[in-house]
Amino acid sequence: MRLFIASPVKLDDYQSIQKDFAGIIEGKWVEEENLHLTWVFLGEVDDPAPVREKLQEITPLESEVTIEGLGYFGRPPRVFFAKAPSTQLYDKARAFKEAGFDLYRFKPHITLCRIKHIYDYRAYKEKIKSYKEKKLGFVLPKIHLYKSILTSQGVSYTQLL
Repeated sequence: MRLFIASPVKLDDYQSIQKDFAGIIEGKWVEEENLHLTWVFLGEVDDPAPVREKLQEITPLESEVTIEGLGYFGRPPRVFFAKAPSTQLYDKARAFKEAGFDLYRFKPHITLCRIKHIYDYRAYKEKIKSYKEKKLGFVLPKIHLYKSILTSQGVSYTQLL
């Protein structure tokens, strides 16, 4: 089964972000109920028991962590995300590494959209800039193991732990 470890997030007004970028970018937006901060993508795992065991060593976040600002990965941009630049998240990432998880190039973020096309790159950059220090929501103080199933209708997530 395809597994990952993540913390759920709550955005204050996800629809406004989508409206602000309508006509500027085209892509596949993540459904609001599927928004999360990924700690570790495990990929295909035959037996989740060892993962569950290691995960028991990781305590939840101490409190909610603020999400603020927007960014992207790729040149040209392919992944559009909300930022979560808190040192608390990097400290927790260190706990994952100490428990034996591989956090390859960890950068705390919440994927919002997989970009297919940018219609107006200048407008895109300006709109991102307008969100520079804007608080958008919170990473919730929970850590879960999820199973993801890829279907023709999109991705389906099931919380396992």
